[in-house]
Amino acid sequence: MRLHRLTLTAFGPFGGTQTVDFDDLSTAGLFLLHGPTGAGKTSVLDAVCYALYGSVPGARQGGGQGTALRSDHAAPATRTEVTLDLTVAGRRLEVTRQPPWERPKKRGTGTTLDKAQTWLREYDPTAGAWKDLSRSHQEIGEEITQLLGMSREQFCQVVLLPQGDFARFLRADAEARGKLLGRLFDTRRFADVEKRLAERRRTTETQVRDGDAELLADAHRMQQAAGDAMELPDLAPGEPGLAEAVLGAAAVARSTAREQHAVAACTLAAAESAQAAAGRVLDDVRERARLQRRFAEARERAARLEQGAEAYREAQALMERARKAEAVAPALDLRESSEAEHRRAAAAEARARALLPDTFAEAGAAGLAAAARRTAEELGGLDSARRAERRLAELLDERAGLDRQERADADLLQEAEAWLDDWEETRTALQTRVDTAQQAAALAEQLAERREPAQQRLRAARLRDQLAQDTDRAVERVRTAQEKTLRAKQHWLDLKEQRLNGIAAELAAHLTDGAPCAVCGATEHPDPARKVAGHVDREAEEHALTGYQRADEQRAEDERRLAVVREALAAATAEAGDGPAEQLAQEAAELEERYTQARSAAAGLHAAQERLRQAGQEYERRLAARQEAAVRTASRVGHRERLDRERAALEEELDRARGSLDSVAARAGQLERRTALLTDAADAARVAEDTAQRLKDADARLADAAFRAGFETPQAAAAALLDNAAHRELQRRLDAWQHEDAAVRAVLAEADTAAAAREPQADPESARRAADEADRRLRDAASAHDAAGRRCAELDRLSARASASVRRLAPLREEYDRVARMAGLAAGTSADNERRMRLESYVLAARLEQVAAAATVRLRRMSSGRYTLVHSDDRTGRGRSGLGLHVVDAWTGRERDTATLSGGETFFASLALALGLADVVTDEAGGVRLDTLFIDEGFGSLDDQTLDEVLDVLDSLRERDRSVGIVSHVADLRRRIHAQLEVVKGRSGSTLRQRGTG
Repeated sequence: MRLHRLTLTAFGPFGGTQTVDFDDLSTAGLFLLHGPTGAGKTSVLDAVCYALYGSVPGARQGGGQGTALRSDHAAPATRTEVTLDLTVAGRRLEVTRQPPWERPKKRGTGTTLDKAQTWLREYDPTAGAWKDLSRSHQEIGEEITQLLGMSREQFCQVVLLPQGDFARFLRADAEARGKLLGRLFDTRRFADVEKRLAERRRTTETQVRDGDAELLADAHRMQQAAGDAMELPDLAPGEPGLAEAVLGAAAVARSTAREQHAVAACTLAAAESAQAAAGRVLDDVRERARLQRRFAEARERAARLEQGAEAYREAQALMERARKAEAVAPALDLRESSEAEHRRAAAAEARARALLPDTFAEAGAAGLAAAARRTAEELGGLDSARRAERRLAELLDERAGLDRQERADADLLQEAEAWLDDWEETRTALQTRVDTAQQAAALAEQLAERREPAQQRLRAARLRDQLAQDTDRAVERVRTAQEKTLRAKQHWLDLKEQRLNGIAAELAAHLTDGAPCAVCGATEHPDPARKVAGHVDREAEEHALTGYQRADEQRAEDERRLAVVREALAAATAEAGDGPAEQLAQEAAELEERYTQARSAAAGLHAAQERLRQAGQEYERRLAARQEAAVRTASRVGHRERLDRERAALEEELDRARGSLDSVAARAGQLERRTALLTDAADAARVAEDTAQRLKDADARLADAAFRAGFETPQAAAAALLDNAAHRELQRRLDAWQHEDAAVRAVLAEADTAAAAREPQADPESARRAADEADRRLRDAASAHDAAGRRCAELDRLSARASASVRRLAPLREEYDRVARMAGLAAGTSADNERRMRLESYVLAARLEQVAAAATVRLRRMSSGRYTLVHSDDRTGRGRSGLGLHVVDAWTGRERDTATLSGGETFFASLALALGLADVVTDEAGGVRLDTLFIDEGFGSLDDQTLDEVLDVLDSLRERDRSVGIVSHVADLRRRIHAQLEVVKGRSGSTLRQRGTG
């Protein structure tokens, strides 16, 4: 990487634009960057770093997204910018970066924030021109980092060598060295390997512990299943030998369980045999006891039959008489039914005769029937009178209807006459309302056309008055702005004149001995002009000019606004006229009120027209109703006379038919009731005579049947007769006695029952107790056998599960052991890692060894062969080893810590270390050639001889066309190094000067 040109604008202490020609400085190989303290030497290096990476080292970046990089001396309108021209990896590139900045607003007051911008261009030697590559911050950053092969931190350590940092590196402990080297060589991947191994170790350890916990849980289940036949190992999850101990204990438990299962099987077989024998004995005893009870019960039943033999014979005799009486039963039933029928007929006849007059008390059935026929004939003669009575009722109803119609027509005629008398007055009033509503509607249409123009004129008048006030205020603002602009312009011209009068002193402030004067070209300046009190510098003049420009811009803006307001005022005046707004508002209000009244009056037009139409229809209807009522009245007179004549004839006929009663219907009802009573009495008398004859015939048949059956009287036959319930009960008793006698004889004739009766009395209870005891022993044996079988099956299942778990955990346990050993070695905690060196420390130790070897080459030359840097991997105290750094003193032959070096020795040792580190990091970054290096401070602590040796070493870097810039304010270096880049500090900002170059 070679730097060609750096251009700064408003960056750091540089208020204007400054340019550094590195190609010119690099011709000498070694150049000096010097200037007073705080002038901005480090800012030049910061600009290089910012151009490449978009940020500056350490805390100098500040806050505000890079706004702290802007120079406080820059003009407000000047934007901060850094442009770097360089060659890297054989490509000529130009990087331009502009950090975000707050610039003055183009309109109005205040500031606005512009975003950061970046440009990357590449020089095309074929075309002889620059071509744009990208304007993306991210793409440009990735491109630069890839080409350089270094991060910003590496670049600041390798290209911008800060001696203070390396001096602290020499005196630091292993932990601090590790942090710095880790940033430079990016050994995070090795730290990630350590973390990954540790995480893997924890993961596998957790998995092994979880597996062992499951295995122990299965072991506890096996112990519960085996009872006291299994002892668990006293080991925790994760401890070695746990799996073997659990499997061994499970094997012992399974063997013991199988032995117990075999013993339980033998016990169960013996119990089954004993239970079968006891069951057979119990069955035999129960059968003998049953036969003995059966024989005893049969003897008892035979004795009871002997005692009831007499009652059985009496029942047989009673059953025989009942069978004979059954032949007389039909005659008895016929006699009872005939007697009941005769009683009912006699009672009905007595009730019917009680309803007749006394004149019919002795009449027979024939006499009553003849009287009924005569009454019916009289009833038939009343049919004509009934029709006359119904016609008379219809005539009365019709006569009442004519009276109601006459009254209704009279009311209708009276109402129609009263309404028609007021018709002309009503019609005139309705027509007047219609005419009035039509006139109001026409007026409302006229007023509606005038409403909107009146409102527009009112709005324009109000706008005119408001714009008139705005115009007065705008005129006042324009006058004020003009006066302010004149005062600002006069103030700027006065300051400009004062500055021109004192410009000689301002130019003389930049004169230096030996440098030509910008006015006369002389290199000697015997009497330069001096600044007097109240001197006006460039900054004051520019500030006054800015104030004048702002005032002039405000004046122009106020004049533009005044023109806009005046134009609007003219338009509003043309529309509204010169009339006052209050008068126009009053006229518009009056017009609106008249329009509202007219619309309200016109709203009733339709209703008035409808009322007039309905009144005309009502007038026609009333006339027609009056004529119809007169016609109906004339026709009713003749109809009423005909009804009266027919009524008189009907009333005369009805008086003859009614007799002493009130109506024909009453007389007909009387005859109908009498006919019905006579007919009922005649029927009842005939039925009573018939039932008396049938009763006499039944008595004769009963006496004959009783004699033939062997009974002396019909009453004796009736007494021997049994009803159905008594007959069934007697037959049941006879059948039961016979069935019981047969059953007893059959039981007493059984051979096995008689043989059992001759044997000793059986004892079933003792046999049952013996059988129950055998059953209990069988159940206990079966339960023990089942429990032993389940125990064997459960132990087999759990043992298989434990064996599978052990087989499944075997690869995981091997992986855990392997990962744990690797993690311990990488973390430096394993006993195999004798020096307790972490993996990252081991890699950094190798890098530090390379750095120490590269630094020793230059350190020997700077120290005249006295000192050599060596790497040490010894442990320091209780810490870890690997990053020790010692210096070997060739004069004493002893090795000591770098912290014991003096100030000057520390400087050139750190310089050698920085140069060696630059070489190693360059090789690590892919071998990118670094043709430009910067060394910052530290030369003031060297004596003259050592300074010459250090400069010789630095000068030797030019052998490979490399340029080295030394950043220092040591005065002696200005004499020794001719190519110089001087930073000149001033009140208006710092500037750069190049000297001693081609």
